[in-house]
Amino acid sequence: MTQDELWKAHYQEYFRFIETNHRNPSKHYAEERKLHTWWKHNRKLVNAGKMDSNRLEKFNALVALSEKNHHINQYK
Repeated sequence: MTQDELWKAHYQEYFRFIETNHRNPSKHYAEERKLHTWWKHNRKLVNAGKMDSNRLEKFNALVALSEKNHHINQYK
C-alpha cells in the first residue's frame, strides 16, 4: 500500500467515524486513539504548510465537517 493509499484509507475511516458518531475521535478511548493521532499529525502538517495540495483540499473539507459536528454537539 502506498503512502497516498494509506492516507486515503485513514481519511475515509475518519470521515465514516464522524458521520456515524457525530463527534470527533477521542484520545481517551483506545479504539479511537489511532484516528485522533492521525488527525493531530495532519493538523501539524497543515499549520507548517507542508501538506500536499491534493490532500489539503480533502483535509479542509474534513475540518469543516468536524467543526460543524462540534458546534451541533455543543448545544445538545
